[in-house]
Amino acid sequence: MEPVILITNDDGVTAPGIRNLIEAVKDLGKVVVVAPDSPQSGMGHAITIGKPLRLDAVDIFEDIGVEAYQCSGTPVDCVKLAHDVVLHRKPDICLSGINHGSNASINVIYSGTMSAAMEAAVEGIPSAGFSLCDFNFDADFSIASKVAREVAERMLREEMPEHFLLNVNIPKVKAKDFKGIRICRQADAKWAENFDKRKDPRGRDYYWMTGKFVNRDKGEDTDIEALNSGYASIVPVRVDFTDSNVKKWLEKKYPDFN
Repeated sequence: MEPVILITNDDGVTAPGIRNLIEAVKDLGKVVVVAPDSPQSGMGHAITIGKPLRLDAVDIFEDIGVEAYQCSGTPVDCVKLAHDVVLHRKPDICLSGINHGSNASINVIYSGTMSAAMEAAVEGIPSAGFSLCDFNFDADFSIASKVAREVAERMLREEMPEHFLLNVNIPKVKAKDFKGIRICRQADAKWAENFDKRKDPRGRDYYWMTGKFVNRDKGEDTDIEALNSGYASIVPVRVDFTDSNVKKWLEKKYPDFN
């Protein structure tokens, strides 16, 4: 039976990245797209609970023979609706992206791209999120598309572990400078935010968030190091947030809690 591939993203159904992902894998199975009707970057794992969701069929990928729907909600809403309303079954794999901009390191917790993939993994669907380290609307997705296809082929070929989830990031490099793919760990990094205080035309204060990305990790096995060296990074991600080391520390420190 032909495998079913669910594709979603957080940049919206009209973003160039999702078309590039579809074209990279459309001959590997039956591709069905359920994606937001507008950009949802930075939404994390948000879901819509206070207002109705709209789900409409669109013909945006009719030229390549792919069934597609746009959703008024978040990337996670898209996966839930795809599973329960559109497909009425689990797809064989879920692919999210290709995102415009990096989702390496700590960005994984803010990313709508990765949260969509994570929601699928929670449902037992092997999943991967793909991000290209280039925010330009007209970015060159050729390397990212090849990486996405290679990962998708392997996901369809192998039997994946339960709750299988990958965070795949691709560097912004020319083809001659691309080194390949590395399996990595998530770098210890953070955003150091500043809030620029401004006034609106009515004299009321508002704040505009700025800041910079700070990498505190000098390890050679991190996703940030791989990307800086011209490699695509693959980080296996867990849906179980339990910190086993801290759990052991707590059990030893506070035995009366056991």
